[in-house]
Amino acid sequence: MASGQDDQVTAGVLIIGDEILSGRTQDTNLRDIARYLGVLGVDVAEARTVPDVLEEIVTALNALRMRYDYVITTGGIGPTHDDITADAVAAAFGVELVEHPEILGLLQARFGEDLNAARRRMARVPVGGELVKNPVQGPPGFTIGNVFVLAGVPQIMRGMLEDVGPRLRGGRPVVSRTVRVEGSGEGVIAAPLEAVAKAHPAMSLGSYPFFGPEGYGSNLVLRGRDPDEVATATGELIAALEAAGVPGPREVEPAPRLDGS
Repeated sequence: MASGQDDQVTAGVLIIGDEILSGRTQDTNLRDIARYLGVLGVDVAEARTVPDVLEEIVTALNALRMRYDYVITTGGIGPTHDDITADAVAAAFGVELVEHPEILGLLQARFGEDLNAARRRMARVPVGGELVKNPVQGPPGFTIGNVFVLAGVPQIMRGMLEDVGPRLRGGRPVVSRTVRVEGSGEGVIAAPLEAVAKAHPAMSLGSYPFFGPEGYGSNLVLRGRDPDEVATATGELIAALEAAGVPGPREVEPAPRLDGS
């Protein structure tokens, strides 16, 4: 695993669950993870969604953990038969699963005589793993190597992230600025945008069209790690758009959402 640059720290996200792939459940965890890590200077470079199939989880996890600095998984750590994330993580690292005494104690305190075999499944952690605190409800997640295994329930997952963040090596945070163009389609703004992008290869420039009752246009988002370069490129883009005859390009603050609103 390696970052592309000294100031870039990368992460992969592995979303686990048949319910996501079937459309019964809409995933919001990827969005929340990307936003949380972005503040820390950690770039989510890839995300995969896999079914509740052990071999599929192992294959995806091994690919991601070898490629990126960190991997965060969500889902599959509950008490039912298809909650096999812990099994898959142990298989990927080639270690045994054991009942963690701290989790077992929490479960015993919560369920007492109702602590059955299904619920005890939630106490299993790969040998060598450490716990990730769960401040919301239920048992903790765990981490092993560069992998963090979190719950799939969004509220619980977000709570667990608060314990993940301090353990990460942060990179240089990405800064962004947005230029809004109204009344012009992407065909008109494509050439100026491409020219500025080529002049600043270390940056990311994207066009996000919007359509609505009040008209149409695009939000042009410039992202980079050097605030001065981002500011310079923003000025260059506005000038290039004006030179191309695009009416009224302007920087907007705060930046709108990427869906155009």
